[in-house]
Amino acid sequence: MLASFWKFTIIISFCLLPVKLEDDSDIPAIAKYFNTKGRYEEVNPYLIEDILAVNRSILQPPSAQCHEIHLTAIIRHGTRYPTTKNIKEIQQLYNIVLHNASGEQNWLRELQTQWTMWYTEDMDSRLVQKGVNDLKHLAVRLSKLFPSLISEEKLRGGLIKFITSSKHRCVNSTLSFKAGLTELWAIKDKEFDHAVNDALMRFFDKCTRFVQEVDNNPSAVVEVDKFKQGPEMRRVQEKIADRLRVPYCLITHDMTEAAFYACAYEFAINAVNSPWCQLFDEDDAKVMEYASDLREFWKRGYGHDINSKSSCILFHDLFSRLDKAANEIKSGQQVTEAVTVQVGHADTILPLLTLLGFFKDSEALTSTNYATQTKRSFRTSHMLPYAANLVLVLYDCGGSDLRLQPLLNEKPVTFSGLTGQQASMPLYQDVKEHCRELLHGCDFETECQLFKPPAEV
Repeated sequence: MLASFWKFTIIISFCLLPVKLEDDSDIPAIAKYFNTKGRYEEVNPYLIEDILAVNRSILQPPSAQCHEIHLTAIIRHGTRYPTTKNIKEIQQLYNIVLHNASGEQNWLRELQTQWTMWYTEDMDSRLVQKGVNDLKHLAVRLSKLFPSLISEEKLRGGLIKFITSSKHRCVNSTLSFKAGLTELWAIKDKEFDHAVNDALMRFFDKCTRFVQEVDNNPSAVVEVDKFKQGPEMRRVQEKIADRLRVPYCLITHDMTEAAFYACAYEFAINAVNSPWCQLFDEDDAKVMEYASDLREFWKRGYGHDINSKSSCILFHDLFSRLDKAANEIKSGQQVTEAVTVQVGHADTILPLLTLLGFFKDSEALTSTNYATQTKRSFRTSHMLPYAANLVLVLYDCGGSDLRLQPLLNEKPVTFSGLTGQQASMPLYQDVKEHCRELLHGCDFETECQLFKPPAEV
């Protein structure tokens, strides 16, 4: 019954008019450090003025002869409620603020007398209304950027495919993306199917070696634990305890994280600059961001080889779609799958970005090099906000000149190792050559099996 109700509630009024979301005073000073809890608008600030704005100038093909023939979009779900674990920790922190904190600051009085604990455990990661709009707006923007591919004609013709993770927030994000298109084109006479495929969109659950060696292995994230106990994080905890005038022992790392998330969720869900945000200055937020990046680095990114190799199945699926479109064009046929929209998680996108070599720094992120990593490329606040998306567009530029443009969050990115004038839109054949080892290897079954220890002699 609840599932049916939730599916019904996502089809809510949708305004295609440009809307200014808020003025600068409504945005917490620390909002750009919220990692995977951040709004998409912090990554693309021009959307604050006009949520449907697109930047066509960055998407110019190399020549007028080029036209797009296929697009695959791998999209993270939209803004969601906190997890049950987060909710329990925010409640615990709120109790400390209510019963132990003292002081005359306006923000503290507001927390103690006006703010109420409105999150409930049954909300557990469900999509919120802002998340519905995230995907609807993204659908409209992508249709404006690629009107020849994401078109009413192609949608009605069955040339746009939808695939999703089974998680509620992903299914409802998929429904929201579709609603963005059907409402844009006022389609009321037809519905469009989607496929649920956890093998593709939740491959990390299916990769036994990853689950055993990283996900369920505390020693795999030892650098994260060291940083949590280190001087930078301890200083943040002490500053929060001082601001609340409570004993240092009450503000653990979990309580510090709960405060940071309370600020982030209040802003992402309700566009409120919450009094929780007053517990952090910008230096504190940078430390919190690094702690989260460190976890993502070792749990889903470059920290362990199996993290990226767990995405082999999605990698091969992506290139098989690109190859199919390329082969159809070369043989003079119509491309039968113009657009593939795949909705998953931050944990879906990050291993694939890692496998493809994006955002790799010269040094690994560790517990001791925070100070030297201030200009790091690996920043999940930039890479993986709500509704983050990796889009790969295949262009036909005439003859055998096929080119591939990768975009992350509607901005061009370049494949590492590919240089020159066309680095942002290289020849598709050059990309395949660059990925040759992965294309001929990177077998999901092989990579994900647990290696047996050698037999004793």
